Amino acid sequence: MTTIPDIHPQLLQDCHRLGQLDSGTLLLSRNALLHWFILVPNTGLADLLDLPDTDQHRVLADCSALSRFLKEDLGYPKVNFAGLGNVVPQMHLHVIGRREGDACWPRPVWGALPEGGDWSQETLADIRGALQGACNLRTPDAG
Repeated sequence: MTTIPDIHPQLLQDCHRLGQLDSGTLLLSRNALLHWFILVPNTGLADLLDLPDTDQHRVLADCSALSRFLKEDLGYPKVNFAGLGNVVPQMHLHVIGRREGDACWPRPVWGALPEGGDWSQETLADIRGALQGACNLRTPDAG
């Protein structure tokens, strides 16, 4: 997992690019109703379970760090985690903060999350800064 792949155009349309984690590119859904992170691993493989064990461990470690960030730093009591790839074939993993009373609770977010506003540039900068410490996010500005 050394090559950083091009990000599928649908993911770039739906998300902000936050930076790089050890295993791949981290995105954030533009819908600011929930903190919905998407990790795009540095691989051409389509499914998480097809990765070699060391790469799979690196991806899951990054997803676990995101889950801790959602729970400990942002106060979400529940985290949903999935890798679907039915619409976008490129491997990408969803790590989503959930709480009772959120915009589509208790239903899954897919197809149930109403349209919400986008994140402000200030909030995106705050999220990037927090993720640099909590998850070792590397951003273009930080090198």
